[in-house]
Amino acid sequence: MVELTDKLTKFLAKKNHNHFINGIYQPSIGDDQIAVINPANEEIIGKVALGQKEDVDRAVAAAKKAFQYNSLWRRMSPDDRGKILYSLAELITDHSETIAQMVTLENGKLLKDSRSSDAGGAANTFRYYAGWTTKIEGETLDLSQPQKGGKQNFAFTRREPIGVVAAIVPWNFPVSIAAWKVAPALAAGCTVVLKPSEETPLSALLLAELAMEAGMPEGVFNVVTGDGRTTGAALTAHPDIKKVTFTGSTYTGKIIGKTAMENVTGVSLELGGKSPAIVFDDPVDFGATANGVAAGIFRNQGQVCVAGSRVYIQKKVFDKVLTDITHVAEKMKISHGFDGTADLGPLVSKGHLAKVCSYIETGKREGASLVSGGQSIKNKGYYLQPTIFSSPDNQQTIIQEEIFGPVLTAIPFDDMEDALQKANDSKMGLAATVWTKNISKAMAMINRLEAGVVYVNSPVRSDPNLPLGGYKQSGIGRELGKVGVYNYTTLKSVNIVF
Repeated sequence: MVELTDKLTKFLAKKNHNHFINGIYQPSIGDDQIAVINPANEEIIGKVALGQKEDVDRAVAAAKKAFQYNSLWRRMSPDDRGKILYSLAELITDHSETIAQMVTLENGKLLKDSRSSDAGGAANTFRYYAGWTTKIEGETLDLSQPQKGGKQNFAFTRREPIGVVAAIVPWNFPVSIAAWKVAPALAAGCTVVLKPSEETPLSALLLAELAMEAGMPEGVFNVVTGDGRTTGAALTAHPDIKKVTFTGSTYTGKIIGKTAMENVTGVSLELGGKSPAIVFDDPVDFGATANGVAAGIFRNQGQVCVAGSRVYIQKKVFDKVLTDITHVAEKMKISHGFDGTADLGPLVSKGHLAKVCSYIETGKREGASLVSGGQSIKNKGYYLQPTIFSSPDNQQTIIQEEIFGPVLTAIPFDDMEDALQKANDSKMGLAATVWTKNISKAMAMINRLEAGVVYVNSPVRSDPNLPLGGYKQSGIGRELGKVGVYNYTTLKSVNIVF
């Protein structure tokens, strides 16, 4: 077991954790709490407040006050705002081990992944958007609008921060996805109320502490803990929220979208995925392809929105590729996240493990062939073997619905047209991967795949400069990159007649 950092030991010693509002910890209006469970051993590592409507009101009021035109945050120069974000990035780097350990404790993922994806990813994202504060641009425009008396038009647009942002983030990458939302919103000049998942709220509170240490003015970045039914619902329905950004299931995203529309609140929704991996009979390397497809579904125990959970393999090489992927999966060591030799950790919760296992049973019942895995293991902790099915029926439940666990289904295809028809036959369209050494074939697939992100000869990975978002029911809008910061601005058109 890795020794916990002094900072994390001190943080966890508090046992009961309050909301972070207006720069300080504030108790909830109610007494209800949510236990945070370590999925590796089912022990309680702390409790957080179940935020009520009144708690949300306080957080939104603090953010609204911090957004007022004469506030310190609004009067701050873009350069100074960028310096605070850069300082926060450096603090995340300095405390990366503390953040990574916290994520592993509450989420269960491997510590090496918490270090790279969450702590490292968040630092990179804040550092990237620190540079964007000085680069938000409008345009000058030529108008055909005539003016009397020889007067002229001087028309331009300017981008202004949209206001108070509600950021609702999932449990699978609790710090890095929070950074995807908080960093660009703050770079644009907005203020934020963050609601982390009730499964992984403690890392968000650590992030808020570091933000204050970086020099963030009071009220600019607030964290309200709680569940979706009470806390999240109050936040998305609040009339002073000007933008809701959410990552999570398509089902919940639809509810949020309907609620936000009552106040005509803007939304960005990064929703479910059922991403295809398409393996042609001419991969660059069979071994690398098998490893890549396995990494694409089994990383973070399959709890990844862009996970390649259905692999389409050309019939000529179907048996070989499936066997290779199976060999990779069966060699994976399953253990707790602090085991440096582990390849898979536990799933995030008892309820989620039960949900994934129910999909495995559905796959069996509908006639899919279980190739490998499928068993929940160990007496304590929410562990599941990497699971592989094979099926020729593209309409089966395990192929059409997001499982969000370490479950892969292999489907054979004849040719490119067959692969495209099967890959696009989904209500989702978040990501896809293509495996071939033929660049012309890859480009033809890229042009016709209904997916917001396509990787060739690699599992999908995130980068702060690469926009992420989906087609169809996989979401509305994009995160990261230039478009990520512009999501939190509103466009004002101006014409000066002179």
